[in-house]
Amino acid sequence: MSPSRPDSPRPTIVFDIGAVLLEWNPRHLYRKLFADEATMEAFLAEVCTHDWNLSMDGGTPFPEAIAAKVAEFPHHEPLIRAFDERWEEMVPHVIEGTVEILKGLKDRGDKVYAITNFSAEKFALAQAKWPFLTWFDGVIVSAHEKLLKPDARIYRLLESRFGLTLADCIFIDDNPDNVVGARAVGMRAIRFESPEQARRELIEMGAL
Repeated sequence: MSPSRPDSPRPTIVFDIGAVLLEWNPRHLYRKLFADEATMEAFLAEVCTHDWNLSMDGGTPFPEAIAAKVAEFPHHEPLIRAFDERWEEMVPHVIEGTVEILKGLKDRGDKVYAITNFSAEKFALAQAKWPFLTWFDGVIVSAHEKLLKPDARIYRLLESRFGLTLADCIFIDDNPDNVVGARAVGMRAIRFESPEQARRELIEMGAL
């Protein structure tokens, strides 16, 4: 790989949030509520499913989604309501190494952005709890736009709303489908595995 020219502009870094900056996983909560892993996994596969969570990321209000799920599975009402009322327990900690990358970019004066599949209610809560989520110069929140990654339109919205050129951006996301989606619209992208790996790839791409 040839090095970047000293006078070439640095790429613009665009972050995912869940599993990149925040250690979000519903299992962190539900392991406290189930006696064994198999029963918990069955509940998450059949009741509080990935697709149901995505519906809230896509713009369905939390109260509406919870009410519909309770009506469908009334015998699981306390467990379903925990998804809302104890949501913060799904994030036991932030991913410090990635926060350090974000801070380093801001400290040197770079503009940074985010594209996140996130519900409207919980994104507001997350910004209040973790102030580094307010450091971005622009954020595309799926629930606000009623668009979900990897829909090409959500990446293009970043470009049009903030005056960016997607070819000049590097997107960091843990989900391989979202990485493929970003590359399909002309972005460079990193499949996030760890802060150390992300930092190494950013250096190789001339961003750090």
